[in-house]
Amino acid sequence: MRILVTGGAGFIGSCFVRLLLGPEAPVRVTGVTVLDSLTYAGNRTNLAPVVNDPRLTFVHADIRDTASAGAAVAEADAVVHFAAESHVDRSIEGAADFVSTNVLGTQTLLDAALRHGGRTFLHVSTDEVYGSVSEGSWTERHPLAPNSPYSASKASSDLIALACHRTHGLDVRVTRCSNNYGPYQFPEKVIPLFTTRLLDGYDVPLYGDGRHVRDWLHVEDHCRALAAVLCGGRAGEVYNIGGGAALTNRELTERLLDACGASWDRVVHVADRKGHDLRYSVDSRKIREELGWTPRHSLDSGLKETVAWYRDNRAWWEPLRAATV
Repeated sequence: MRILVTGGAGFIGSCFVRLLLGPEAPVRVTGVTVLDSLTYAGNRTNLAPVVNDPRLTFVHADIRDTASAGAAVAEADAVVHFAAESHVDRSIEGAADFVSTNVLGTQTLLDAALRHGGRTFLHVSTDEVYGSVSEGSWTERHPLAPNSPYSASKASSDLIALACHRTHGLDVRVTRCSNNYGPYQFPEKVIPLFTTRLLDGYDVPLYGDGRHVRDWLHVEDHCRALAAVLCGGRAGEVYNIGGGAALTNRELTERLLDACGASWDRVVHVADRKGHDLRYSVDSRKIREELGWTPRHSLDSGLKETVAWYRDNRAWWEPLRAATV
């Protein structure tokens, strides 16, 4: 199988590429093409462990570039679409890039898949499209109710992709994952942000009273779930992927403080984010029962391993943080 991975130099996309080309690959691949525009969150060093694999091809291009996207799709048997603007705070400051990349970029790829036919299109989305839930968990049939420009742009791309299946018969599969963590995550997201700041002796900002609840999923578990959907999922279906490890942001902060040997005097409470969803929770029974997927990482061990990775890989994250200060 030849697989096109859009956004394959980003956090989750690069993990998926490393999985496909690694010793425990869940699917046999004859070629992997990474299509990435290398915005601030894309980093070719994320692919360093597999850069010498002859099956890997890198294309530096934007998913909105019709010619580049079309050429890459034409050579693939399947498209796994990660490429997206994904930081909520940035979307609140300015939504235009999110709409352009996440909606128009997805449409460009879908158009290319339709032109060339016979492709599986795995669209990687987020649990944030469901909005906030006070109790219980969302199933895949829950109505979408996004509350940030980021999640609204992702909900739009989900619906466009599914409409492409229903209208044209394209083999589209959509996944919606909970919050990811793990190595190579850009240090604007909460776990690497807090970890790197604590390791350097700085304070960390906690939104509001820290009661917001998120379900945490190790990036490697997420990528194995994606491989399961790619190999065994059904066209036109949505699959929730959750780690089953819910924490309030305050509880998460406490664990990171402990892992970094820091105390609560390093925490600064800041004004809450606009439109901040209180609680996310996805029901993952469908993917567990239908495809036999379960997460391998516990949150305790996963967080400890992640903090250790950032402690040992300053050469990776220090230039990234310096460039965004």
